Amino acid sequence: MEFEYKTRGVCSRLIRFELDGDTVRNVEIIGGCNGNSQGVAALVEGMCADEVIRRTAGIRCGWKDTSCPDQLAKALQAAKAQMAQQKAQ
Repeated sequence: MEFEYKTRGVCSRLIRFELDGDTVRNVEIIGGCNGNSQGVAALVEGMCADEVIRRTAGIRCGWKDTSCPDQLAKALQAAKAQMAQQKAQ
């Protein structure tokens, strides 16, 4: 299932990704630091969403309260909640 998440508090504007069950696929972070965004996307490819969340939630970027990896964790949490809600219906 494909998802888009509008980021907050970081340079990037949007995160696109797919969840294949609980597996993270095709992460694209739009805007922000291109090299870091590509690196994060490559590192999480094929990982379990819960593991990505565990590893990236709470990471800060400089003086900011969040970061692109932290926003990815928030995006995955939102996607998992949306999927759970759809299953419950």
